Amino acid sequence: MHFDAEFYVAFGFVLFVLLLGYLGVHRTLIAALDGRSNQIAGELAEAKRLREEAESLLASYKQKSADAEKEAQSIVAQAKEEADSMAKEAAARMEEFVARRTKQAEGKIAMAEVQATNEVRAAAADAAVQAAETLLRNQTKGDAAASLITKGIGELKAQLH
Repeated sequence: MHFDAEFYVAFGFVLFVLLLGYLGVHRTLIAALDGRSNQIAGELAEAKRLREEAESLLASYKQKSADAEKEAQSIVAQAKEEADSMAKEAAARMEEFVARRTKQAEGKIAMAEVQATNEVRAAAADAAVQAAETLLRNQTKGDAAASLITKGIGELKAQLH
């Protein structure tokens, strides 16, 4: 029999495979593959758990967002109500202010009318006194006339004021 290079390569290969089997390399490879498989399964389970956690967290944030939106709408509605009530209150205060100012102005006008009337009366009284004084001076003569005029003018002034 003639053994060529191919035969030795095949014989060496078979011998190598048997040696690997004898040393238990196949068990080590299977154990490594099983370990890798278990590790991948664990990572897949962890990824699934993380995904479920992320989905629940997303749902929670969506709920919180919806709640925040409702609360914001509630706050805006409340702010609008407060603004409306403040506007009504301001309008009422302005109306009250205008009414009070109008009343004050009317009071001042009435006071000015009374004062003007009193000044006109005083001016009329002074004019009447002067006219009476002039008339009495021209018609009455002497010391008795002077004392009578002075006394009458004083009484007249007292009555008119």
